[in-house]
Amino acid sequence: MASKTPEAFDEFHTKLLPTNRQKDIIKARKTKTHDYLLSAFDSSSDMPLTEIKLIGSASRGSIIRPIDDIDVLAIFSDENRVYEDKYAENPQAFMQRIRNALSGFQVKTIGVRGQAVRLFYTNAPHVDIAPVFHYGNGIYGLPTGNNSWMKTSPVKQQEWFDTRYAVLGEGRCKKLTRVLKKWNLEHSQLLKSFHLEVIIANIFTSLSGDTRNALALFFNNAHAYLDVDEPAGLGGNLGEYLTYTSRQKLRDRLQNAAARAQQAIAAETRGDHKEAIRLWGIELGEEFPSYN
Repeated sequence: MASKTPEAFDEFHTKLLPTNRQKDIIKARKTKTHDYLLSAFDSSSDMPLTEIKLIGSASRGSIIRPIDDIDVLAIFSDENRVYEDKYAENPQAFMQRIRNALSGFQVKTIGVRGQAVRLFYTNAPHVDIAPVFHYGNGIYGLPTGNNSWMKTSPVKQQEWFDTRYAVLGEGRCKKLTRVLKKWNLEHSQLLKSFHLEVIIANIFTSLSGDTRNALALFFNNAHAYLDVDEPAGLGGNLGEYLTYTSRQKLRDRLQNAAARAQQAIAAETRGDHKEAIRLWGIELGEEFPSYN
């Protein structure tokens, strides 16, 4: 509970941060994934496992509770030319080989652009494994759902985010990102998480510590930033998954959120924190603190 709107936002943001136990679980799941794959693709394999990298929001530090899944990049060596000889023309065979290596666990293939193998646990977080070959210069080949390969570069993506964080302030940008991720979850998750992060980093030229005004700016402007490019310059338009219908739903949702944010800010400005907190709670969900 909170008596002032800024206090309510600080309390709410704290609820979104992973606990130390959850951070330990993330590290342990990454280590276990490495061990599982290494047992099948050791140095005697024709495509030995080179490295496991934590990627995605867990790597960027923008992940929020509840933590349903984490992403890892599983990098396989092409020292024996297995990519050229076996899988360049048959990426699905490569994916199937990864799945077979994890046959002792509950797994399934997921993904819209690039594909991943999801390793299920009894309790979340589950692990999404993106198996790749290194093309060089931080660029990797990842199988797609249409039996082809796509280029991806989590390294270049992180460099882009680091550049934007330097401009916007890493702490301020990540705080806003976490709050907006929760807003997105509360309202049908119309935006994919990575797409949302890229939109946020594109919209703003600067950020203050006032998360409420930043939210209002986002709600007012996000509709014009739905078609943003993948930061590494390899994946094209991140908004291509949005249909005409889903875009309209998203624009309506943003318009409603913008109106409510304006009302909440006006209430805070006139000193009515009870009303401001009530309005923000409608947008941000039941976990948003109530007025004390």
